[in-house]
Amino acid sequence: MNAVLQERSLLLATDLDGTFLAGDTASRQGLYRLIEARDDLDVAWVTGRGRDSVLPLLEDSTLPKPKYLICDVGATVLHGSDLQPIQPLQARIDARWPGESIVSEAMRRFPQLQRQEVPQERRCSYYCDPKLLRSIRTEIESVAESLGCQVLYSADRYLDILPRHTGKGSTLSALVETMRLRRDRVLVAGDTLNDLSMYLAGFNGVCVGASEPALTDATAGLPHVLHAQAPGCGGILQAMEHFGLVSEAVASPPERPAGEAELVMVYHRLPYEERVVRGERVRRPHSSPNGIIPSLLSFFADGTPGSWVAWTTAAGPVVGEVERAPVDSMRYPGLTAATVALNAGDVETFYKRFSKEAFWPVINTFWERAKFDDEDWKVFLRVNHKFAEAAAMEAAPGATVWLHDYNLWMVPAALRQLRPDLKIAFFHHTQFPAADIFNILPWRKEILGSLLACDYVGFHIPRHAENFVDAVRGTFQTDILSRSACAPRFLTFGCAVGVEDMATELIADGRRVRIGAHPIGTDLQRIRNCLDSGEHLGAVERIREQLSGRKLILSIERLDYTKGILEKLEAFEQLLEQSPELRGEVTLVVVCVPAAKGMNVYRSLQRRIEQLVGRINGRLSRLDWTPVRFFARVLPFQTVVSYYAAADVMWITPLRDGLNLVAKEFVATQGLSGKSAVLVLSEFAGAAAELRGALLTNPHDKSDLADTLRQALHMSSKERTERQEQLFEIVKNYDLSQWGGAFSKQSERRPG
Repeated sequence: MNAVLQERSLLLATDLDGTFLAGDTASRQGLYRLIEARDDLDVAWVTGRGRDSVLPLLEDSTLPKPKYLICDVGATVLHGSDLQPIQPLQARIDARWPGESIVSEAMRRFPQLQRQEVPQERRCSYYCDPKLLRSIRTEIESVAESLGCQVLYSADRYLDILPRHTGKGSTLSALVETMRLRRDRVLVAGDTLNDLSMYLAGFNGVCVGASEPALTDATAGLPHVLHAQAPGCGGILQAMEHFGLVSEAVASPPERPAGEAELVMVYHRLPYEERVVRGERVRRPHSSPNGIIPSLLSFFADGTPGSWVAWTTAAGPVVGEVERAPVDSMRYPGLTAATVALNAGDVETFYKRFSKEAFWPVINTFWERAKFDDEDWKVFLRVNHKFAEAAAMEAAPGATVWLHDYNLWMVPAALRQLRPDLKIAFFHHTQFPAADIFNILPWRKEILGSLLACDYVGFHIPRHAENFVDAVRGTFQTDILSRSACAPRFLTFGCAVGVEDMATELIADGRRVRIGAHPIGTDLQRIRNCLDSGEHLGAVERIREQLSGRKLILSIERLDYTKGILEKLEAFEQLLEQSPELRGEVTLVVVCVPAAKGMNVYRSLQRRIEQLVGRINGRLSRLDWTPVRFFARVLPFQTVVSYYAAADVMWITPLRDGLNLVAKEFVATQGLSGKSAVLVLSEFAGAAAELRGALLTNPHDKSDLADTLRQALHMSSKERTERQEQLFEIVKNYDLSQWGGAFSKQSERRPG
């Protein structure tokens, strides 16, 4: 059985850079599709890269996986499936290698040589000026021979010291013999002189278009070598036809009809609410939209042809079709909603379980809570691919696709493959963790590779952008093309999330990506409308009456372990114990917005919060005073604004937070009302890097939480006013529309 299989197998042995990773998009997709479709076509990557430099490519979901790996110009030979050495081939090479320290020490006598700082094994790589190299070439070869090594040259300036009888050609020949492959069923492909040994080994080969002249000159007289016109993958396809190695040429990519949307918004929420009434879907405006939805809708107010892609839960079996409907023909005449139908099981896995139990804990540095499941990851990939297909179908040629948040991490890679003409922008609404935390994710390489398929990636603050860049640099060969100072827009020192400067453009593994920091602003007009309503003043008065003149400390958080609600309550209890004069003088109102239905992970947290509130009130209450008032429900935004206006101190203390819009809403409310309450803000919230004037506190330090709250309660009127004026100036200038406009402007540009 094995002999028959090897008899009919075809092996493509190809260099990577300039060959298998090069060529136009249609040719790359055509070759990769051909490889994936044919069981009898295997691939060997034969490269000068070291093993570690190849690892990121193995995680690239757009590339076919190789069956064999020949790295280090032939000095390393591995199985592609598990990266284990292919024996006895590797042992024979190892036996001929004197050792890195011996070779590098011997080469020290040539100061003209510069050691290349790249990952490598069983070889030493150098660079030398071509003129200088010519004068010492014979002596280098003599020293190498005395060590039992040989010298391989490339581009007249690079040289490798390798074990004797080792190279791409000799290792490939040994591999073909070991695996019992027919030599006439091997096609080699390359583009530089260090690929020459593969052609000299007698295999059919192709020098792809734009190869080094030295390679084409050296192979000009070889009848079994084709000099292709097309570069990269296009040249390989030409060679397969030329040598008759495939029964027919790979078909061109199927024509994918482009849509008409010049801007495609891909977001987890639809721009309207859906209800099923008597078996039929009914659409209506959001009764309580978040501030982002109106801002994103504003990009379509001028009639721009657009599409809004979001998921909806299918009432019955999913048939795979994307449903389309106008959003609001009067206000947004060019905007269509395209819904990706997910069944209940997909929603449960993709959103409620996997995103929240695998990604969310790691994103917020609670890695010990993370649960990883390969089957859930497969569902996540499938759902993301559905989003990519929907966006590809909606987008006009050259359109911009704007993707939102970590639930769609894998959309860029699939979308780039489907529609290479698009401009892809991604905004990360959560924080991005430090590299050593992010790297806990089993699928980190795939995720980073997907994000690098974007033209532009945006984060709230520079710290998150730098964390992303650090993760990329630890995974891919990366060059930082530009950096910019963070001041004066952002805090750089004295803040847990501050950095002095940030990378704004990079090239990682050949992909060029721009990066930006864009903290989301708040919707001032929405708050102004609440303040101007007839209900507002009466609501504020009722709140103050209920407090009987006591100072109001306000906390509004979503129910989540990242928000530090337990830590806050314990600190408040400590403050009242240490400062008994505050008892009866202050009231803490905690509004805890419950999680979505089915999010079981938060049930125990709510019980613990309720128990702690009960303990504090049980120990410290008086007949006329309850220290903590706890509300575990969603309050209408109008009511929330009234609480903002009534508060004396806003106490926002998440352990981690991407930004925290509540802080900005509070500042805007105080500023528009002409008031000057104090904002106490966790220095681990993204907004801390932006909101000068806030009292910053460390939520991981109970004493600091208590001390900073005490400082806020005793702050002078003058200081409160000065801080509030500084805060309001920031919130007013960098509102929601400014955020959207700035990000949109950057995303419209191509890298470079």
